[in-house]
Amino acid sequence: MAWVKIPAEHHPIFMAAVPKDPRVTTLKMFGGIAAKVNGRMFAGLFGKSFIVKLADADREEALALDGAEPFDPMGNGRVMSETVLMPEDAFGEAQELRSWLRRALDHAVALPGKVEKGAKPTTTTKPAAAKPGATKPAISKPAATKPTAKPAAKSTKPATKTKPAAKPTKAAAKVKRR
Repeated sequence: MAWVKIPAEHHPIFMAAVPKDPRVTTLKMFGGIAAKVNGRMFAGLFGKSFIVKLADADREEALALDGAEPFDPMGNGRVMSETVLMPEDAFGEAQELRSWLRRALDHAVALPGKVEKGAKPTTTTKPAAAKPGATKPAISKPAATKPTAKPAAKSTKPATKTKPAAKPTKAAAKVKRR
């Protein structure tokens, strides 16, 4: 499919049809608008139509519509999983548009939440338990230090906290042993 610029008049139509749910967020994406829930995109504008991520049964029903096809944004055979590019005439029918967006939202809500890139996971891990019978004490190695060319000048500023010395690297440990 050749790339078609999203008409500006489609933006307010899409926004009016997005389900009014406090969990839903919208964002501008590639000259259009996309709708997300729990960190997952479930619908968006594309060309003169829209895309939706659907459950298996709904996806089969959508693909049976004349003009619907699996969503391949680049046209190179790499289809986005679970995503359907809906027929252009479905966008023109407000009730049908709302219905497909609701189905896509329901499917996305049923999926586990997606962690945003750069976000840290919320689960914590417990330290590993000691192996039974392990009685060998841990060997502590002295921290590697760099010799300084001149002594540090005394400061009149109050002392600040310093970071603890880092573990020596393998290369530093080999030098120390020699």
